[in-house]
Amino acid sequence: MLKRSNIVAAEEDLQAFYRELDSQSLAALWTQGGGGGPEPKSKAVPFVWHWRDLRPQAIRAAELVGTEQAERRVLIMANPGLPFRAATNTLTANIQVVMPGEIARAHRHTAAALRLIIESEGGYTVVNGHRIPMTPNWTWHDHANDSNAPMIWLDGLDSPLIRMLECGFQEKYEAEAQSVGVGADPSFAKYGAGGLRPAWEQVPTSQYSPLWHYPYTQTREALERLAAEGSSSPFDGVIMEYTNPVTGGPAMPTIGCYVQLLRPGEHTQAHRHTSSAAFHVIEGAGYSIVDGQRLDWEDKDVFCVPGWAFHEHVNTGKEPAILFSHTDVPVMRSLDLYREEAHPAGRQ
Repeated sequence: MLKRSNIVAAEEDLQAFYRELDSQSLAALWTQGGGGGPEPKSKAVPFVWHWRDLRPQAIRAAELVGTEQAERRVLIMANPGLPFRAATNTLTANIQVVMPGEIARAHRHTAAALRLIIESEGGYTVVNGHRIPMTPNWTWHDHANDSNAPMIWLDGLDSPLIRMLECGFQEKYEAEAQSVGVGADPSFAKYGAGGLRPAWEQVPTSQYSPLWHYPYTQTREALERLAAEGSSSPFDGVIMEYTNPVTGGPAMPTIGCYVQLLRPGEHTQAHRHTSSAAFHVIEGAGYSIVDGQRLDWEDKDVFCVPGWAFHEHVNTGKEPAILFSHTDVPVMRSLDLYREEAHPAGRQ
């Protein structure tokens, strides 16, 4: 009959063996935690960055550093639990500012990026020659502010994932800025009608969305229509995903983008999933409980939810609260690692 072996070696013999392994750049797996515990535990911690702190620092950065000195004048929201500068283990949530009359020179990189405009009276992002606020990976993009007020936005990138995979490339464009094409954003003209596309063109084969601009006015109207029907998620309220209009899949292969509406007084149930997320408060005030920690938020704040952390949301106001989030759901799903479960007690 086969059975597990039981070998009790002297401690000094074991330590000598481990030192010998170490001298040969080897290690014993059983001393490294056995490949992990019964469930994942992220090094990232629940955290909230308040707009009342973020905006003054962004403006101060604009006073101290030019866009010639810093190719991108960006403040990184650094999760205090991570050994590197990022919001979660796979995602960044950064604040970028471009002042009146400034440009941020054109470049491209393998990291995918999204832009959520927080404060602007004008200005634009140029992607492959067109004024568009979303940046798929490996597309030329530069930023310019032709208004009289600061232009501030949220940058969401998958750069921690790209760094971990060691597949990051970046190139500078041949000029400071691209020539801007004449006319409206062609991606929105072609794919912004909802369920329609030009019949004479071939179906796009790229994995990222051919629609690069998702206007908030349309998004809010869609949320309100769905909210009026009364249906919603018990965990996220009225939640919708920004999708690729051709495939119906995520807007980008590595970043999922969502927007949700919490009705006045709504308190969702708690759940958790293997994906991590960074949330930006577009409207409203309330709090989220993440792994038992209360994170109070209001208009324009940013907070993060680590992977496999129970979380629930509460709208404490008399008006709807609207949250935008970017996540690594597409990565988890494509690797068949996505898992989700409800809190056994309903709430924390």
